[in-house]
Amino acid sequence: MLEINFKPFPNLETKRLLLRRLENEDVSEIFALRSDQEVMKYVPRPLAKTPQDALNHIAIINEKIDSNEGINWAITLKDNPKLIGIIGHYRIKPEHFRAEIGYMLLPEYHGKGIISEAINEVVKYGFQVMKLHSIEAIIDPDNIASERVLQKNGFVKEAHLKENEYYEGHFLDTVIYSILNKKQF
Repeated sequence: MLEINFKPFPNLETKRLLLRRLENEDVSEIFALRSDQEVMKYVPRPLAKTPQDALNHIAIINEKIDSNEGINWAITLKDNPKLIGIIGHYRIKPEHFRAEIGYMLLPEYHGKGIISEAINEVVKYGFQVMKLHSIEAIIDPDNIASERVLQKNGFVKEAHLKENEYYEGHFLDTVIYSILNKKQF
């Protein structure tokens, strides 16, 4: 089984991005993300209604990091510490050497290759540091932009599950994409 430890917190860096720990000062940007109907369109979770909802979300993320159950990074541009999105490993399954990746980006930064750049670095961290064997992404089948970015980053479609989630009175399909670490074992 994997030994997961996020202490000290690992800041990650790419050509354009700095991925850092979320802070309470990110509340406005997290609220903007989590309260935006378009951003949350494919995320079956309640919209944030107040800044306190955003603060609670930050607290949950940081609790998961402190307990080594999950890790999320604030996506920022190197020349500006303002959060523009979040990305991380959710639902880590140490016994299976597998984790789920998830991400969100403020709309004004869509279409600039930012998520692709962040995914590449977070996958590399997952394989090289966390020693994962596989990373999955679970998306709504209508989320074509997410599907494209995953394919661009080497993820392949594993499954299309029919009506496997229930949210707000509706059964929803999900699609699972994954990438394998061929260098680990």
